[in-house]
Amino acid sequence: MRRRGFLLEGITLGWNVVGVAVLAVASITAGSVALTGFALDSLIEIGASAVVIWELSGAGQRRQHFALTLIAGAFVALALYLTIQSALALAAGHHAQPSPAGMIWTSVTAVVMFVLAAGKTRTGKALGNPVLTAEGRVTFIDGLLACAVLAGILLDTVAGWWWADPVAGLVIVYYAVREAVAIFRRPR
Repeated sequence: MRRRGFLLEGITLGWNVVGVAVLAVASITAGSVALTGFALDSLIEIGASAVVIWELSGAGQRRQHFALTLIAGAFVALALYLTIQSALALAAGHHAQPSPAGMIWTSVTAVVMFVLAAGKTRTGKALGNPVLTAEGRVTFIDGLLACAVLAGILLDTVAGWWWADPVAGLVIVYYAVREAVAIFRRPR
């Protein structure tokens, strides 16, 4: 089971490393707050995967608590950044450009993340490992965020709703704060 946990985290890590590059290019090309936020979320997912791999290599209460605190802190930082960026984009009336690459990547990412999340949750529960289980929730939220970002990009592109892109960034803020709070409230 631990080997499966390592494999799932390795796949997540690899996917997100590629994703950061794809999303960085797509977000710069489109000027999209949502794609930028999703790229930053992918960086957090890389960090979370690295933390889980580190934690799986030598479990202990102290190490688990520290790993969860690192993941929660990254979510807080993401929420702060995206709140500011989304507010500035909304205030300025910023119009993102269409991003076919962003649409394709977020569509595929949603499916991949939902599959990985299910595997991590099952494996974490079987191992009795709260860090892997929490990271399964993080990965599930990554899939939901991919859906929200895709919706924002599509609404902007198809319906001309320019504000949908920064609002999709605020959806990421909501989930980031919710996950950070859940981790911080977790019994020690």
